[in-house]
Amino acid sequence: MILEGFPVGPVQANCYLFGDEAAGELFVIDPGDEPDRIVAAVRRYGARVAAIVNTHGHFDHVMAVDAVRRATGAPFWIHEAERDVLEQGPARARILFGIEVPPSPQPDRWLRDGDDLRVGALGLTVRHTPGHSPGGVCLIGERLAFVGDTLFAGSVGRTDLPGASMEALLDSIARVLLPLPDETVCYPGHGPETTIGEERHSNPFVAPLARRAGR
Repeated sequence: MILEGFPVGPVQANCYLFGDEAAGELFVIDPGDEPDRIVAAVRRYGARVAAIVNTHGHFDHVMAVDAVRRATGAPFWIHEAERDVLEQGPARARILFGIEVPPSPQPDRWLRDGDDLRVGALGLTVRHTPGHSPGGVCLIGERLAFVGDTLFAGSVGRTDLPGASMEALLDSIARVLLPLPDETVCYPGHGPETTIGEERHSNPFVAPLARRAGR
């Protein structure tokens, strides 16, 4: 299995490579910046990029999509509820953060909850987890999950952005992530990896949800 993650760009958003080494195929997940570095990492594996898959469409997760797409020929996939986030991305970055960013990439495919994404013999299931962003998703695999900005080690994604909701975010975590086994490794959009078990017991946002659910 190919599994590599590294932070990119000024906001240090995590980009991940996930794939089947034997099949020579991988996904690029959340290429937020530094496209040359991302493409170089892909080429080290000698693998074909089956798709660029995003957990959500905020600028710090999509700025390298077009460059990686041009370099690899891979399609760009993101949840259909992120349409407005992508369209308004540059304007919101300017207003909210005072920075100029390029136009958001146009998707080649809109993802939906329950989609099964295959790369070689491996699969990721798309689970819609709104809260941080209307079309945020978690990508659930075998004992692992790419959780974007839904869940962090010791915290959760911010909900003070347009289209965000703390109520929706906590519902998404309770509905999609808490039922996963404790040993499930979570790869977030920022910061270090963690596990469902660790967050269930020590995360101040998640632990109350777990207690209420009897988990």
